[in-house]
Amino acid sequence: MSFQAYLDAVENKTGLTPRQIVDLARAKGFIDPSVKATVILDWLKDDYGLGRGHGMAMVHVIKKGPEIDAKHVGSSGSHRDEADTLWLDGVATKPS
Repeated sequence: MSFQAYLDAVENKTGLTPRQIVDLARAKGFIDPSVKATVILDWLKDDYGLGRGHGMAMVHVIKKGPEIDAKHVGSSGSHRDEADTLWLDGVATKPS
């Protein structure tokens, strides 16, 4: 499953766009480099029912932003994507 597919599924599961979740994480101080992924994963599980895979996709975006490594773009790997920037503003507004 691509990173983008994980983010799209997060929106379907939570009713929030990835950007809205990033904004909530920022308000909680989770952007701080000292905050461990486990803290964010626990929050996402407790408040939104997200499992580890979906949670880790969100941790990536919360901690590193929407850019992904070029090795995942157009590759045949399990996390391949079409672009090096993930769309955070929701499935309904995603460019085709």
